[in-house]
Amino acid sequence: MSSTVSELSVPVPWGEIRGKVWGPDHGRPVLCLHGWADNCGTFNTLIPLLPKDCKYVAVDMPGHGLSSHRPPGVFYAFPAYVADVRRIVDGLQWTKFSIIGHSMGGNIAAMFSALYPEMVDAVVLLDAFGFSPTDLTEIPKLMRQGMDEMLQYEKKTEEKKRVYTYEKAAERLLAANPILSEQSVRILLERGLVQVEAGFVFSRDMRVNFKNIVRISLEQSLDMQARIQASLLVVLADKGFGATLPESNQQKVTSRLLQGYRDRNHTVVTVPGEHHVHLNSPEVVAPLVSDFLQTKVISQQLPA
Repeated sequence: MSSTVSELSVPVPWGEIRGKVWGPDHGRPVLCLHGWADNCGTFNTLIPLLPKDCKYVAVDMPGHGLSSHRPPGVFYAFPAYVADVRRIVDGLQWTKFSIIGHSMGGNIAAMFSALYPEMVDAVVLLDAFGFSPTDLTEIPKLMRQGMDEMLQYEKKTEEKKRVYTYEKAAERLLAANPILSEQSVRILLERGLVQVEAGFVFSRDMRVNFKNIVRISLEQSLDMQARIQASLLVVLADKGFGATLPESNQQKVTSRLLQGYRDRNHTVVTVPGEHHVHLNSPEVVAPLVSDFLQTKVISQQLPA
């Protein structure tokens, strides 16, 4: 992989979506989507280990990293992120591409691939199940909670963001994500902090913390899953997101989703590690992703 990494900016109606680009201009396009409260730095250690024939674009989703926050009064909901992906690829003039998504980014990737199946040829889900179904009886409560959080936030007078020293900011991020290595913390802080006169503030929008108000059931998730035409690789961490699901009901839900992938001849593998294994220990994940891209994308290309 070329060591050249460039910054990217895609204009959107409320500002810009920022990101980073690796690889040759005419390489096979791969869009990389980070997890909740992270930024595109989450791919810094993995992408250099992946096939050099691809052009990798990793973006900061709106409200994260260096990208613009959504306008006042606008919710951070999954379908909105899916629309953002469409804005990004339209800006890049991509009509067919692959997606690598971690956690929330994996769920955005799966939903996009279900809604725009003709545009996606391969999907890699990194410690993500592709969908996050909600029990039907819980949906009204969670929708209301998300709305109430937003309304309460809007009633507050403009709050100044808390200012940290770099060391205190690193401590805070590590406290929230104790599985991150020290190097991983520093990588995520490159785009996760903005320098101000008295120190540093976190760049992400506080509103990304509110409950997602757009919920889908297991039945809707399975229907969406069936609409995906792309080849799919699911890489789960043995101490990752799935291991933190305490409810047997949630485990049944994820089992249904994973079985749905297997029934369609997609690949589901488990690697040793925690939720950010792709960032902390990319050498564990890279061979699987590389082989998948080589087999499903690069070798399928007809010579020009």
